Amino acid sequence: METIDRALFVPDGTPAYVDSPIAIGYNATISAPHMHATCLQLLEENLKSGMHVLDVGSGTGYLTACFALMVGPQGRAVGVEHIPELAGSSIKNIKKSAAAPLLKEGSLSIHVGDGRQGWPEFAPYDAIHVGAAAPEIPQPLLDQLKPGGRMVIPVGNIFQDLKVIDKNEDGSISVRSETSVRYVPLTSRDAQLRGY
Repeated sequence: METIDRALFVPDGTPAYVDSPIAIGYNATISAPHMHATCLQLLEENLKSGMHVLDVGSGTGYLTACFALMVGPQGRAVGVEHIPELAGSSIKNIKKSAAAPLLKEGSLSIHVGDGRQGWPEFAPYDAIHVGAAAPEIPQPLLDQLKPGGRMVIPVGNIFQDLKVIDKNEDGSISVRSETSVRYVPLTSRDAQLRGY
């Protein structure tokens, strides 16, 4: 987080380093720095050099860039964002950041798509981060999680918990709640643009 400057990823004129979420348009937000730090910490063991990470609802690209730095040029960091304008601006943001070489070399990529379906092309993933709250854990994301992998996802509607999901080597799943959170909903593009 020290290497990737948050100021490059927030809208002009907004206080980049205040510890609160910031609206980025399209009924989306960039999470507060403490939430980014929490998610990076929870996924740290699954973000080693050479590992694969999926960022669902990649938004500004900030956390995807952090993930890319952690897995390095031998790894793969994949962001999926269903608002094409956000995906486009996130690529511009990343090009200004310390993660630019990883984008250029191809170990970091941003894709337009429905993140609830994951991104099978680079699966299985050691780490999956979901940046919006799902009513339940999407099965395609569980399927794309590698045995030994970990997913961090906010789950719930009005009351949400940040869930930590570990896929055991035998393919079984263990789930625990880390903390209560408040995220925008993980939804369709149309519902998001309508304001859910």
